[in-house]
Amino acid sequence: MLGSTVFFGLMAVTIRLASESIDTYEVAFFRNLFGLLALLPLLRGRMLASLRTTQLPRYFLRSAIGVASMLCGFWAIGNLPLAQAVSLSYSTPLFVTIAAVIFLHEQVRARRWAAVAIGFIGVLVIVQPGSTQFSLGSLVALAASVLSAVVAIQIKQLSRIDTADTIVLWTYLFWVPISLLPALAVWEWPQGMAWLWVIATGVMGTGGQLLWTRALKLGDVSALTPISFMQLPIVAFAGWLLFDEAISRWTVLGAGIIFAANAYIAHREAQLARRAATSAPVEAVKPGE
Repeated sequence: MLGSTVFFGLMAVTIRLASESIDTYEVAFFRNLFGLLALLPLLRGRMLASLRTTQLPRYFLRSAIGVASMLCGFWAIGNLPLAQAVSLSYSTPLFVTIAAVIFLHEQVRARRWAAVAIGFIGVLVIVQPGSTQFSLGSLVALAASVLSAVVAIQIKQLSRIDTADTIVLWTYLFWVPISLLPALAVWEWPQGMAWLWVIATGVMGTGGQLLWTRALKLGDVSALTPISFMQLPIVAFAGWLLFDEAISRWTVLGAGIIFAANAYIAHREAQLARRAATSAPVEAVKPGE
C-alpha cells in the first residue's frame, strides 16, 4: 500500500509537470496509452482469458465515466495547488458511501452517516465557499471525486462477474480511444522532457493500480487506509519544492478531518464484513471431500 501511495503521489507530480507544456486532456490520453503499454507485458499468458466477458456495454459506460472523472482530476492537478487537489480527491469514499445506498441499496447506519457528515465538513474547510479563497476549480476536483465514486460502484458490480484482470484490461482498452477524442481537440505533440513526464504518468498510474489491488487482497482495508494518506505530504513537499506552492493550513486541517472520517468508515466496513463472515452458515463437507 505504501508503494501504491508513492506511485500515485509521483503520478500527480508528473501530471503537473506535463501539463506545463501540453493540455491536461492530452496528459490523460498519454497516461492511458502508456499505462496500457505498461500493463500488457504483465498480462502475457493471461491475455485471451482476460478478454472473455459478456459485459462490454457496462465496461464502455464505466470507462466513459472514468475518463470524465480523470479529465476533471487531471485538470484540478494541473490548475490547483497540488496539496489541495489531492486533499479533495480523498472525499471519494464519502461519495462512495452515498452511491452505495443509491445504487446497491446498502444499509448505512447512523455512525457511518455521521462520519460522512464530518468528512464533508473537512471538504468545506478546504473549499471555503463564500470566502476570497474560494475557487470554482475546487468544484472540478469535487466533480472528479463524485464520478470516481460512481466508477467504484460499477467496479464492485463488475467484480461479481469478471476477474480483476478482465476489469483492468477492458477499462484500459476503452480508456485509450475515449480519452483520445477530447485530446484531439487540443492536440499538440509533446516536446523534449514532456515525453518523459507523460510516459512516467502512465507507468506510475498502472504501477499504483496494481500495487493497490494487491494490497487490498492481502490486507485489511481499515489498516491500509491510513497508509494511503501519505500521498498528501509527498505531493505537498513536491508542490513546495518544484512549484513554490505554500501549504495552506486550511488544506491541512480539512484533509485531516476527511482522513479521520475515511478511516472510521473503512474501520466500520471492515467490522461489518468480519461479522458477516463469522455469522455466515458453514456448508457441510461431504465425505471424501
